[in-house]
Amino acid sequence: MEHKDMKFLKTLFVIALPIILQNFLSSLVNMLDTIMIGQFGETSIVAVGLGNQIFFVMNIMMFGICSGGSIFIAQYWGKKDMGGVHRSMGITISCSTIIALVFTIAAGFFPEFCISLYSKDPDVIKNGAVYLRTVCPCYIFTGISIAFGNALRSTERPKIPMIATIVSVLVNTSLNYILIFGLNLNGTMIIPSMEIQGAAIATVCARIIEMIVCLSIPYAKKYEVAAPLNQIFKRQTGFFPRYIKVALPVFINESLWGTGISTQASIYAHAGTDVIAAYNITSTISNLIWTFFIGCGNAAAILIGKAIGEADHQMAQKLANKLTAFMTGAGATLGLLLIPLALKLEIFYKVDADVIRMAQIFLFITVLLYPMYAINMVTVVGICRSGGDTIFALLIDVGFMWLISLPLGWCAVNFWNLPFWAIFLCVASENPLKCTLGLYRLKSGKWLHDVTV
Repeated sequence: MEHKDMKFLKTLFVIALPIILQNFLSSLVNMLDTIMIGQFGETSIVAVGLGNQIFFVMNIMMFGICSGGSIFIAQYWGKKDMGGVHRSMGITISCSTIIALVFTIAAGFFPEFCISLYSKDPDVIKNGAVYLRTVCPCYIFTGISIAFGNALRSTERPKIPMIATIVSVLVNTSLNYILIFGLNLNGTMIIPSMEIQGAAIATVCARIIEMIVCLSIPYAKKYEVAAPLNQIFKRQTGFFPRYIKVALPVFINESLWGTGISTQASIYAHAGTDVIAAYNITSTISNLIWTFFIGCGNAAAILIGKAIGEADHQMAQKLANKLTAFMTGAGATLGLLLIPLALKLEIFYKVDADVIRMAQIFLFITVLLYPMYAINMVTVVGICRSGGDTIFALLIDVGFMWLISLPLGWCAVNFWNLPFWAIFLCVASENPLKCTLGLYRLKSGKWLHDVTV
């Protein structure tokens, strides 16, 4: 490998590794949650899984807001314009908090309705509503953590969000075990088993602590993003329209994409409780490996955005090309790790053999799709968005999903009565088209724009 390639990989992983570790730990906790809750049967797995779909949609909307903000933050960071960084932070924090408040109200006051959007099973709705009503107070703390953590990563301080997540994971895992199963000392039940409600309480405590850590360290160490609140939230009427022009397509993109992923869960739920249970297991396992690509995609956006901010457009194009080649190879290689995980599912999940078999087949298909998943991640999140090409990213990321894959999946369940693996292929049908157009856009160079001028 050439010296330049080694330098490129080193630069990429300095930023990417903390993000990878952060997302890996979050996914690991989700897997442990599923394993612990799975001891109470398929209904409990589905109830918590569908309850977390509400959180997922909210989280994706926040990610959309923050991704739009990170385009500005990374390019302002390249110019060393901290006023621009702080202005962008103020908008992302405000919008994330508003989104969190809306979802808190929906989950807190109408949890049965939220779960019924995915499943008609009365037991699933009942248990899912208990989980949602208990977990929703953490949403606002999560919104603040995501927005502030995004600003830290975009200014090349990714270790702080990672530390916050590590602390959160330790708290969540410890409390999960105690609150889900109860605490028995010398034959006396000190803390009763709360099952699903216990998992929700543990999540709330962990999210609060995560926010405290994410904010306290930067202000204690006086990092660049740790500005006074009146500076972060200073009104900038001339800047806001420019911000919205670039960031709104990203928000719409992520909102439609997140709603689409949630609709996929609804499709599987309508195919049967066993099918959605298998899909939840598949998603949880796959996400452990997928964290690598999330980290690299976000690191790519920071590196390319910084190069554009420094007015080095040739370097930005070179980085984009290298990142795409690297992610393709990594997708083909790391996807193979899903195979041994799939073969050991029965060790971790106490569910019916049919559910295990379906989850294994889902994972085997996912192995084949991983290279395309990786290319789509880097072209949409890492390249097009960092270059301000947000409308094109919106069109390919959600256009094929809503016009092709979701209608096919819905018909596969409700009209064609296809087997579970064929439903999975219908839902995944968007990826080859998205991959092809993404690579064409990369080669054209039309994705590259400086949004700060």
